[in-house]
Amino acid sequence: MPQNRSRRRARTLTGATAVALAAAALVALPQSGAEAAPAGRTETPLVTHSPDDDVAVSQVTLAAPLPKGFGAHPAACDTLSYLRYRSVRGPAAPTAADRVLVAQPGALAGAASLDGIARHTVENAAAQGRSVEFWALDRRANCLDDTTGLTAAVAANDPQVALDYYYRGAVVNGRRFAGFVPQKQLGWLSKMGVQQSVLDWHTLLLHELPDPAFRASKVWCGGHSLGGLVTGFFAASDFDGNPATTADAGYNQCAGFFALDSQVATSIDGTLPAPAAVPALVRAGRRAVDGAYASGVLPRSLDIPVVNAETLNSLAITAVFAQLRPQEVSPVATFFKGNRNVTTAMRFLISKDAGAFLTGLPSAYDFRFTNEAALGALMDDNSQPIAALQASVGFATGGRLAAKSFPTGNDLLRIPQLTGLTQPVLGTARKVIPDDPGPLWARGTGPVYRWLNYDQVTSAHGKPWTTPASEVTDIGDLARDMAEYPLDFTEHYFPTAMFTDTLLWAAGDRGVVPTAVHLDEIGSRPTFTILGADGLVVPFLKGRTPKDTLVLPGYQHLDVLTAAKVQNDGRREPGAAALTKYVLAH
Repeated sequence: MPQNRSRRRARTLTGATAVALAAAALVALPQSGAEAAPAGRTETPLVTHSPDDDVAVSQVTLAAPLPKGFGAHPAACDTLSYLRYRSVRGPAAPTAADRVLVAQPGALAGAASLDGIARHTVENAAAQGRSVEFWALDRRANCLDDTTGLTAAVAANDPQVALDYYYRGAVVNGRRFAGFVPQKQLGWLSKMGVQQSVLDWHTLLLHELPDPAFRASKVWCGGHSLGGLVTGFFAASDFDGNPATTADAGYNQCAGFFALDSQVATSIDGTLPAPAAVPALVRAGRRAVDGAYASGVLPRSLDIPVVNAETLNSLAITAVFAQLRPQEVSPVATFFKGNRNVTTAMRFLISKDAGAFLTGLPSAYDFRFTNEAALGALMDDNSQPIAALQASVGFATGGRLAAKSFPTGNDLLRIPQLTGLTQPVLGTARKVIPDDPGPLWARGTGPVYRWLNYDQVTSAHGKPWTTPASEVTDIGDLARDMAEYPLDFTEHYFPTAMFTDTLLWAAGDRGVVPTAVHLDEIGSRPTFTILGADGLVVPFLKGRTPKDTLVLPGYQHLDVLTAAKVQNDGRREPGAAALTKYVLAH
């Protein structure tokens, strides 16, 4: 079994690497010498820890003011950004590439969530002597994310920099963290729904690739999760206000489409579960929804006890420690012990049963984890209870383990009649949790739990919870993706308008995305779909998979994006390989 030692070496920073990354962090500052192109456009090369040194990554930012009427918003939000991936041996101009893939991230996700599949696709094409670029889009609301402390910590090879920046008032690169943005300052986000996302995508494509013939023959448009639905709305959109003229239509801006654990459509087949209050809002109509946003009854960004800007940022801080100090005992849990917001999330995510959740005994802070194991506990499909946040990154070791029965028991996941509900919400993997915090009189003195990477799990290690065949993502890759990019992995201020728009649309309100008038043309271009067998979409299809679909056994929702380049069976990652083959063949 491969042990992936080269990747583990790549995650240990040398002094030279730290200096290079510090220089890269300075390059990323607005006043830096970033490469200037057309007016209002900057392209900044990025230095990363990825061992894939044949892929060049840069951050591209365009000036794109929001329309009047959006309300007060930061100046940084009058821009659009994306991560541009290309082969170091390929042409410098995207218009000289054989293909350009442009992808929307899923809900709660930023551009860096697409890093793995982007890199693999570029490399696969280069190995065939072809040039493919992959552009990972960052939705506009990510302008609110302050990644200064994260990227500076990685550049300095010191995870403490991140904690000091976000919680101790430290000044980094001349900037002091202004705090997490309160809902009362996010009124403009209630307008940042599907329609504006579609318009932003169109603006970016026309700015970066102005030749309509190139777009129609060489550009492939797609997305992960909710991004697949945004792709569907884009394909159906009319952009000149005259549906009778179709050269401007979305489906004519791309040579083809792709979906990553999603569908290129305006709704997923079947009925998605929703909070009990949402159907009533949908029935009441758009006016009621708009009023709820205006009054603050509906939060403008997703802001619930477990998933909000601070908890998502704390997840990224955990990833910084896992990237830079993977084998050291994690100080993160202890640091956050007095933080009610993060502690609530920890209790939900890392409680063995309802009793532990209600009492906080034992708490997540009573266990000792390495930094890598702490990230694994928060993201692995055998621990993380929310399906949309799960990846198959290995397994815990080093101490006693027990079945996790909160928020639900493992037996519920095994009832076939409930799969359509449980799989999209809870996932398919049986949940397990460390079970030795030390004796009652000395909590926090138990064994140090460590992490087995995806390629170190054996049947004996994982029994009865997992097998090597269902472990597909390198935890080091995941930590890097979550930690070091200025356009980050998570979307801290995800606009809830993205959700309410899709619900209103499903209820029959076509006014929420008025440009989407060419619905019959969504399937008029070649479309390739990649699904995780254990992901969110398969249960809704009930065997009716679209044409040209690849279903990947053992893959969770995030694995479709993050799976390691070489799998445990020795093959190159099959999803990206199939996507590369498909777009080059059409």
